[in-house]
Amino acid sequence: MTKKPTVLFVCVHNAGRSQMAAGFMRELGGDRVEVLSAGSAPKDSINPIAVEAMAELGIDIANQQPKVLTTEAVMESDAVITMGCGDACPFFPGKRYEDWVLEDPAGQDIEFVRKVRDEIKSRVASLLGELLA
Repeated sequence: MTKKPTVLFVCVHNAGRSQMAAGFMRELGGDRVEVLSAGSAPKDSINPIAVEAMAELGIDIANQQPKVLTTEAVMESDAVITMGCGDACPFFPGKRYEDWVLEDPAGQDIEFVRKVRDEIKSRVASLLGELLA
């Protein structure tokens, strides 16, 4: 049996984009993929508008907690998806890295967050297809 791919989603605060991406990956990937998320400067809690936007699609991220990015999380991941954390993300050769340029939903209204959410869903579905191919 082959090892399940592990995907790490990273943004600055681990409160919006990376949490939504992790939520979609858990929902779409099920038990075929391991999902981690972290932030280079995590907030105390998840963006409530991001929670609301995901709940509209039946995905509950309300109980997730922002986590600090660790070297260990990067080392155990097959794919590291960054969303604006820049140089704060450690780099290890042989890993798959992608930087998704997505607007930060922090402080934005639900309409704005829905657009970011939908872009993330599309990218996660594409990534999942590549990882499981």
